[in-house]
Amino acid sequence: MLIKIFGSAVFGVEATTITVEVNMDRGIGYHLVGLPDSAIKESSYRITAALKNNGYSMPGKKIIINMAPADLRKEGSAYDLTLAIGILMASGQIRADEVERYIIMGELSLDGSLQPIKGALPIAIKAREEGFKGFFLPIQNVNEAAIVDGLEVFGISNVSEVIDFFEGNGTIEPTVIDTRSEFYRTIDFPEFDFSDVKGQESIKRCMEIAAAGGHNIILIGPPGAGKTMLAKRLPSILPPMTLREALETTKIHSVAGKLKEAGLMNQRPFRSPHHTISNVALVGGGSYPQPGEISMAHNGVLFLDELPEFKRDVLEVMRQPLEDREVTISRAKFTITYPSSFMLVASMNPSPNGFFNDPDSPSTTSQNEMQRYLGKISGPLLDRIDIHIEVTPVPFEKLSDERKAESSASIRERVTAARELQTQRFAAVEKVHYNAQMSTKLIREYCRLDEPSLQLLKTAMERLNLSARAYDRILKVSRTIADLSSEPHISAAHIAEAIQYRSLDREGWLG
Repeated sequence: MLIKIFGSAVFGVEATTITVEVNMDRGIGYHLVGLPDSAIKESSYRITAALKNNGYSMPGKKIIINMAPADLRKEGSAYDLTLAIGILMASGQIRADEVERYIIMGELSLDGSLQPIKGALPIAIKAREEGFKGFFLPIQNVNEAAIVDGLEVFGISNVSEVIDFFEGNGTIEPTVIDTRSEFYRTIDFPEFDFSDVKGQESIKRCMEIAAAGGHNIILIGPPGAGKTMLAKRLPSILPPMTLREALETTKIHSVAGKLKEAGLMNQRPFRSPHHTISNVALVGGGSYPQPGEISMAHNGVLFLDELPEFKRDVLEVMRQPLEDREVTISRAKFTITYPSSFMLVASMNPSPNGFFNDPDSPSTTSQNEMQRYLGKISGPLLDRIDIHIEVTPVPFEKLSDERKAESSASIRERVTAARELQTQRFAAVEKVHYNAQMSTKLIREYCRLDEPSLQLLKTAMERLNLSARAYDRILKVSRTIADLSSEPHISAAHIAEAIQYRSLDREGWLG
């Protein structure tokens, strides 16, 4: 008897429907074909024990299972439930007339209970696209899959629940989530607040500009100046995620298996990898490609603390994703693209001992040591960082001041207003939502300068010996500064402020 049943495979952040064909014949044997990996080949042991412990048996016949398309590599243990139901149907132990209208996925334990799977959200999206009626999956993943409307999503805890459903004995009900009301009802903001930060008004201004335009920023200063504290508070002033951004971000975290039992993500991710991270862990990849930290930070913040401590080759692989806002991983048989539109926030000491340029702590670092230390960060990478700002230690008078500083909520209001201006400006442009995403063509269109502004920028370019990319960065930042003031045109004052946020381009910064 030949049975067809459907599962799904995830490649990148998209799913592909897999047809599982189970054929029962005379003889003895278990043959699994269609490029399964080791985890799928081992499934026969899990399936045998799970069926036996639930009152069924693995038939003593020749079982041939094909996973089509046969030239697509399948991986992971999420096909256990699909194969188990197919085997039961092909051997006549259960009857399931409507099974072809459902996607069935789940990893089996030996007692028949189900373990969570990765990529439930993209699988559910694909199932709805292809007209499937419903989706059976482990109950731990039901909240993320139920985000997709127009699809019956059943969260199950044991293989027997699926069997009872198809035989008409079960009372399992689909999980229904009103995506919009759930998203807006549970919006919350981070615990860290800018009102806790004493002094540092110029740095807060920089952070506000960076958040308003989605600009990359690097903080340079001695140990204890507050670089990490400021960076951790950046998410608290970012505008709330839109539903589109929340779905994009949730999809990536679903593929990586990092959602646990949560449904739709409504807070911008903040990722802070250690400086020992490898290339693959940062940008994604591996023999079975997985999203890296830059994709996990999509629509959020990637914080690289102590930037020069990262291996140079690790930092260099970020150059292309920073520019293109996506990373493409190519292998011999397939190519996967992960989105990676994130805000890069980096911090660094100005010298190996941390106290270079600090008047209160004379540096013992030689010029050669300084050059070697800063040489770990390439010019092209710094070019891609829009804002460079020096952070100085806070004097005691401000540390002991009892007055509360401006809260994140009030800063976020200004940032959100500036972002709304940008959303309206780029409404007709695909994949551009804020100033940092502008292409050269858009910069020419929306960053036109009057004569005084042009002369000021020309002088700065010549004196600081800036690259063409740095020129574009200054224009983008000045456009954001104008947006924060709700001014339609860029003035010389906006250009002057944007130029001063290029600390590392200044001659004499090293001496």
